[in-house]
Amino acid sequence: MNLKELSDRLGLSQTTVSRALNGYSDVSEATRQRVVDMAEKSGYKPNAMARQLAMGKADAIGLVYPLDATYLGDPRFLEVLEGITARFNEENIDVLIASASKDDEVETYQRLIRAQRVDGLIVARTHVDDKRIHFLRKSKFPFVSYGRTSDPSGFAWFDFDNELGTRLAVERLVALGHRRIAYMHANLDLNFAAQRFQGFMSSMQAAGLVADPELVREAGFLRRTAYVVMNGLLGLPVPPTAVIVDNNQAGVGAIRAIVEAGLTLGRDCSLIIYDGLPEDTLLDQQDVTAIEQPTSEQAGRKLAELMLDVMQGVPHSRLQVLWKPILHPGTSDGPLLVSE
Repeated sequence: MNLKELSDRLGLSQTTVSRALNGYSDVSEATRQRVVDMAEKSGYKPNAMARQLAMGKADAIGLVYPLDATYLGDPRFLEVLEGITARFNEENIDVLIASASKDDEVETYQRLIRAQRVDGLIVARTHVDDKRIHFLRKSKFPFVSYGRTSDPSGFAWFDFDNELGTRLAVERLVALGHRRIAYMHANLDLNFAAQRFQGFMSSMQAAGLVADPELVREAGFLRRTAYVVMNGLLGLPVPPTAVIVDNNQAGVGAIRAIVEAGLTLGRDCSLIIYDGLPEDTLLDQQDVTAIEQPTSEQAGRKLAELMLDVMQGVPHSRLQVLWKPILHPGTSDGPLLVSE
């Protein structure tokens, strides 16, 4: 059945039927319900393309995916994407993933908006100073960011309390007697990494400890790079007795280096990893002490909810969500057994 046939059965114009099915306020509730009931009874399915053209909507949300092996290989983000997709499926909204290099991300956003291919955008892996968010705010296009920036006001975002996470890690290691604590981090231009680093530095200071610059090293996300960095820390004249790693992919490389050095995790060297280990890791060490966040799938669904609220015009001040991490005790850390 098409729209004309449905309209003829109801004795209404095609315009009235279309507006009733699309929820326009100028159609009475009684008429709208009558149209909906007849559509369901007749098995009428609206033409999606016609609906999109009529309402000026794409029924799609965009997410620009950087062409970066470390990003593509992050199982946590794929779980977030799963949650985003599941929630939008409930609203018959598609998730459009566009690829872009680091140098043309903003241009990709511009093309998606100009071509009216999406109704909103989700910005992932935010930077301390993020040109994508500057552009979207200026263009007044609906968006929500997965992560904050140095100035998180004026837009919708979802994030975790990253500073709290590393503070929990430092406090635990200090309570276990460790003083020579190393820190391996991602690029500090990324906002989550900057926040976690700030949490590490401030909690070391609060504990009366000086963060030795020799023990603070960038490891990025690549497991091989983290493996090399960890070996460098272990090769110091006075190696650290404990290490905090700010992401789970680098955590795999750190564990590999410790084990290959003949050390026992939790006894010879303590380790805490933000987000634990990826589920698909082949390492024998599974139960690591970790800073854990609510499941990535839950985070994805929350991002989708925020995006829906943005499109409904909910004020940004009500769409800024910060979830708290917790510390999961495992077997990869333990009390200091030798004096430093």
